[in-house]
Amino acid sequence: MGGYAVTSDRLSDPIAVLRSKEYLRLLALAAIIGVPISAVAYGFLGLVHYLAEWLFDDLPRGLGFREAPFWWPLPLLALAGLLVGVAVRHLPGHGGHSPADGFTPSGPPSPRELPGIALAALASLALGAVIGPEAPLIAIGGGLAVLAVRLAKRDAPPRTAAVVAAAGSFAAISALLGSPLLGAFLLMEASGLAGATLTLVLLPGLLASGIGALVFLGLGEWTGRGTFSLAIPGLPTFQRPDLAEFGWAVVIGLAAALAGWGVRRLGLFLRRYVEPRPVLLTPVAGLVVAALAIGYAETTGKHTADVLFSGQEALPGLVTGSAGYSVGALLMLIACKGLAYGVSLSAFRGGPIFPAMFLGAAGGLVLSHLPGLGLVPAVAMGIGAMCAAVLKLPLTSVLLATLLLSSNGLAAMPLVIVAVVVSYVASIRLTPPSAATGT
Repeated sequence: MGGYAVTSDRLSDPIAVLRSKEYLRLLALAAIIGVPISAVAYGFLGLVHYLAEWLFDDLPRGLGFREAPFWWPLPLLALAGLLVGVAVRHLPGHGGHSPADGFTPSGPPSPRELPGIALAALASLALGAVIGPEAPLIAIGGGLAVLAVRLAKRDAPPRTAAVVAAAGSFAAISALLGSPLLGAFLLMEASGLAGATLTLVLLPGLLASGIGALVFLGLGEWTGRGTFSLAIPGLPTFQRPDLAEFGWAVVIGLAAALAGWGVRRLGLFLRRYVEPRPVLLTPVAGLVVAALAIGYAETTGKHTADVLFSGQEALPGLVTGSAGYSVGALLMLIACKGLAYGVSLSAFRGGPIFPAMFLGAAGGLVLSHLPGLGLVPAVAMGIGAMCAAVLKLPLTSVLLATLLLSSNGLAAMPLVIVAVVVSYVASIRLTPPSAATGT
């Protein structure tokens, strides 16, 4: 996943670097690039939202339909597959990181690779693939930061480019998650940095994302553009966990580990066939995703958008409107979304976070119908455990689930921690070394 990998061999003496004038100049550069990179990330997310709304809502009405016909996702997902396949096969950078590998640290993309990465991500996200926007944002932020370094100083040392690239990735991912701190935890845990090296990379990243947050928050008389928020509004109050819910935390952790292992294995298995022939088989993958969404909608009477897309925008409505979903509809949603997620991982370009969160929430809603488990802790544990199983990032998984619950987060956190730990350990034991490396 391009944009945030910084290894200690590049930064042989972190303390000396922290004391240097070069590092002060690097901090200044990080502050300067924070605003434009955050603005680009915000614009990219806004473009994805606009295109998806136009393609799935406005365009069919413009063509004379009262609403999108049931078959509408088929041509759009086929087109998405064609665009992604062409980017992967013919453009520099192969369309970016394959999400079937999870969060795998790597160097930032070169400037010439950015158009292909942006095209593949935009086609995947706007046309309905079950994939999230975080990986492309990390790559785009890192790539733009490297471009800024090269424009400022062509002979900049590799360690400077690496640290500034990480800062660019911080700024971009914080635009999505709505919090510089959550973005920092995500990239810290994924990169595996620690000690003085972590501080060396963390400070420019926090500075870039903190200054970049002015794009959303505003400054003085300037009101800003508003922030993306992960919090689910309108949840019932949850005061404290009980013993039965801790038992459910173990069950949910184990179930999520199995589900996450199955989704990722499906993605890795199918990728073996898609990777050699992306222009031909990525459209086929898109048609499969569309067929799953259509099958769900025709069976349950719900909307295809429940299955399509990352689930980022649909998640709050699913949880707060859960009374309108029968257990059968939720089980059908989990099956179709899970299969579409695995197929999308194999062929499209994006990140794995938000579909995992959506599936975890849906699983929690199903289990909340059973004795001894309320809706809020069930959703929280489902989200945290599924993220841990797919991402292999336990700290980030706890934080994501906790932030989603807003004021209920602190009370549910002990349950989330248990579910995440169980899921993480079980998923590590389930995953053979070859699968962990994506081979």
